[in-house]
Amino acid sequence: MTRSPIKFSRNWLFISLFALTVIIGARPATVAIAQDRAGQVQRIAGRLATGEIHAYLVRGLQPGDRLSIAMRATSGNLDPATSVMEATRPLAEVEAAYRADVARLVAESDNVARDLDELRARYFLDWDDDGGDGYASALEFTVPAAGDYRIIATGALSTLGRATSGGYELTVGLNAPGETEPAGAPFVERELSAGTFAPSVEETTGSLTAEKPLATLRLAPIDTGETVYISVEPTSGNLIPAVVLRDFGGKPLQAANLDGQTTEAALQFTLPEVATGYTIDVSAMTDASGAPTAGDFRALVGLNAPEVLTGAAAETGDPVLKTPIDVQVGIRIERISEVDSQGEDFTVLGSMRMDWTDPSLAFSPDSCNCAVKIFTEKEFDRFLDEVNSVWPDFVFFNQQGNRWVQSRAAAIWPDGRARYGESFTMTYQADFNFRKFPFDTQLFPIYLDLLLPADTYVVSDLPGFSGINPDHGEDEFIITDFTTSSEIVEGRVTDNPVSRFSMTFEAPRHLNYYILQIFIPVLLIILISWFTFFLHDYNRRIEVSAGNTLLFIAFSFSLADNYPRLGYLTFLDAVMGVTFI
Repeated sequence: MTRSPIKFSRNWLFISLFALTVIIGARPATVAIAQDRAGQVQRIAGRLATGEIHAYLVRGLQPGDRLSIAMRATSGNLDPATSVMEATRPLAEVEAAYRADVARLVAESDNVARDLDELRARYFLDWDDDGGDGYASALEFTVPAAGDYRIIATGALSTLGRATSGGYELTVGLNAPGETEPAGAPFVERELSAGTFAPSVEETTGSLTAEKPLATLRLAPIDTGETVYISVEPTSGNLIPAVVLRDFGGKPLQAANLDGQTTEAALQFTLPEVATGYTIDVSAMTDASGAPTAGDFRALVGLNAPEVLTGAAAETGDPVLKTPIDVQVGIRIERISEVDSQGEDFTVLGSMRMDWTDPSLAFSPDSCNCAVKIFTEKEFDRFLDEVNSVWPDFVFFNQQGNRWVQSRAAAIWPDGRARYGESFTMTYQADFNFRKFPFDTQLFPIYLDLLLPADTYVVSDLPGFSGINPDHGEDEFIITDFTTSSEIVEGRVTDNPVSRFSMTFEAPRHLNYYILQIFIPVLLIILISWFTFFLHDYNRRIEVSAGNTLLFIAFSFSLADNYPRLGYLTFLDAVMGVTFI
């Protein structure tokens, strides 16, 4: 049987028209998809620890699509770097292989810079370090083939051990050249691997009483997407704990056991953004009768560690709670201008220095084109503005009157190290003990109290700085050695305890003055009193004795200027009393 030519032609005509319709209908859809993806801009905030990388995925890119990537530091001393690679291999595998190759390169290469560029070319399709303003990173990447692509955000040369860290802002544009403001639907997603959020667990203890029913724990900075786990259980007393997680402004984000129905409190919360300044409030609830509870507690705080909720997690990983910043303090006495025994105080010309490291003070050198920020006396207000008035401000606990500051200066380094120094004149109160006067040894204390609570700053001795100038100029006391110490004391400005730095020295008196000016005259008075017994004229005896008595009384009054009016006898008082008798 032969096929009809007319029918055959009609079939092909129908197929051709159908195909043409599909093609024509598909073209607007393809154009529409391209138009939907054009002009998209997404801005992402994050925080990088030293040596850490963050990976982001952009899915379904087409040949010719153009990615505009810009990354800048928003805090810390982070030196940002970005790169683009195909997302064909698992992130953990790529990261492990790259770090291994870098370690091998550092160990074997005789030209690290050249070989590092070659290594980057093997792993990345494009990369940039300082393509933006200052240390900022900026690159334009044209997609060569359809597929998913990975954007790597990290610190520059972090794999070679360069220690930079801090917050960042990553702006990614798709077919949006020159656009920097967010537009369109989000198209960039964080790529997480099994090791992206390493688990960390920390244990702490505390005590709640009727007078102090609240304890506040401060969290270290937490990255977006991490989950906080908190478990609190009592260890003594009848304590019923409640837990509240708060953000930097004190707004409650999550709470547990506020009704006091259980003897333990546990919660979890996943951070939708970078968390800085978050706190945990542990409070004591009332029992069924309405009476307050109290006792000791044990708290487990973890990141990405669900086992914390069971109360049986072991400590591991990086610190979760923010620890107080150690402030090293040193005081040097240059001159002792006066020791006022009657006023029980002493005046010194001294100098002091404070060294501390606060990650929040870290900055990128390109922000000021400098390696260190220095603030002199006239720029001290600018220093306070730089640190947002959060620094280890202090007061001398036993100061009398004003502290006269002759000069002062402060410095901040990119990694967050800070230093403050000043020279000053100050009068300090001293509680002298005159019982053995003039054979007494007096204690001269200098107490420096920080104004902010001890959970924010604690002091320690600055090695090699504290001391007493041998040419101190004090001639009444023999001043040789000194001691320094630190302790926690009750705060005067805040209700919370504060950290105190103490510098004390003990000094006996030079005795030559007292021997020549007191004991020898007293001995002469005694001898004169005995000489009267050898006078035959009784009138002369009376006259000499009366004059000697008046002389002794006047001499006693003159000695009173050496020490204040006391409620007890001194050794010299006893000597004078015996002499009078």
